[in-house]
Amino acid sequence: MSSEAIAVTTPVAEVPLSRRFGRVWWCALVVSGGLVLLLGYTLVSVTILGVGIWGVNIPFVWGFDLINYAWWIGIANGASLFAAILVLRRHDLRTAVNRFAEGVAFFAVICAGIFPIFHLGRPWLFYWTFPYPATFEVWPQFRSTLTWDFWAISTHAIVTSLLWYVGLIPDLATLRDRARRKSVQRIYGIFALGWRGSVRHWAYHQRAYRLVAILVLPLILIMQSTVAFEFAVTLVPDWHETRQPLHFVATGLAQGLSIVLLVAVLLRSGLRLGRYIDEEDIDLLGKLVLASAIVSGYLFLDEVIAALLAERMAQEAMLNRMTGDYAGLYWTAIVYSVLIPQLLWFKAARNSTIAGVFVGLSIGVGIWFDRFSIIVGGLQTDYLPSISRNYQPTLAETGLFLGTIGLFAALLLLFVRFLPVVSMFETRHDEHLEKSS
Repeated sequence: MSSEAIAVTTPVAEVPLSRRFGRVWWCALVVSGGLVLLLGYTLVSVTILGVGIWGVNIPFVWGFDLINYAWWIGIANGASLFAAILVLRRHDLRTAVNRFAEGVAFFAVICAGIFPIFHLGRPWLFYWTFPYPATFEVWPQFRSTLTWDFWAISTHAIVTSLLWYVGLIPDLATLRDRARRKSVQRIYGIFALGWRGSVRHWAYHQRAYRLVAILVLPLILIMQSTVAFEFAVTLVPDWHETRQPLHFVATGLAQGLSIVLLVAVLLRSGLRLGRYIDEEDIDLLGKLVLASAIVSGYLFLDEVIAALLAERMAQEAMLNRMTGDYAGLYWTAIVYSVLIPQLLWFKAARNSTIAGVFVGLSIGVGIWFDRFSIIVGGLQTDYLPSISRNYQPTLAETGLFLGTIGLFAALLLLFVRFLPVVSMFETRHDEHLEKSS
């Protein structure tokens, strides 16, 4: 390896190969590990006691479980769609953010997959949602949204994990060759699949990487639309709208970009990767987040206009979301996901670590409130006023949500600790092209 390549590789490779990683990382891992234990406790409780410990009841047949499922899927879809576009466009931004954007998408899919399984009430029978020829002739009900979830989550998990793993293979080989301990060399060597960096290997790798990225584009749009159709195909007044897929896709992209921005500024400052994630990368990422927030604002406005042109029940449902018991959720979603990101019009805010963390968190929180407003606000107003009531999530549901956040954080921390968060081979390639030109 040339001295130029070593200068590029060493700072990134030494992070996962280092024996020590700092107290901040350990403290964060302990906190996230505690939340993972909380997740395990709530899942065991739901398995033993059933979903009766949740706050769901008629008319709220869906509650925190579907709110958080739609929220995590939005993050996964937005991050993976963004990463795939950067790969196909071969944009310079991919060298800075693509690796952890793919990781964010994969970890979010894992968190999302928990909710539909335990929403069944009998999670040990999760395989009933599979399209398999049951010997007792009870076939899956393809009109059930649980079967749709099977296709959405399984397809998403396969494609997202492939996009992440295929991009990692050359860098895993680099870590294998630089590792000092035999056991570490063997572990990285197994996952590097015998990579030797030959011309043939590079040709196959680039074809596979771009092929998986191409698969991501239609699948992500289809899968996010599938999540939206779970609401749109019902007769609930505020859900039965053809605009739902566009709303979920666009706001999901805003979610994914905001989390990528949040992770980017934290990694840049925490791991001192300013050379690889520079100010121009953060500035461009901030502009993309701002653009996605503006699109989300347009869709919120379109939601109101569509309600004004709809039938009376839809108008009343939309009015209830804006002025009813859960009106605070609706307006909080607009403030956090549309208004606060307008700070990114200013370059100083785009280049500020504090502003990046603040805006990234605010959009994620705002879209979560939007999902809460759609699901709970939509179910609150029924055709029969006698069964209209408010929804109150229980501690078990709250613990389940916090547990998935801990699981996501723990997976992200382990990823940062044991794998390169920046693509070393992409960075070397781009720097070589710059010097050649």
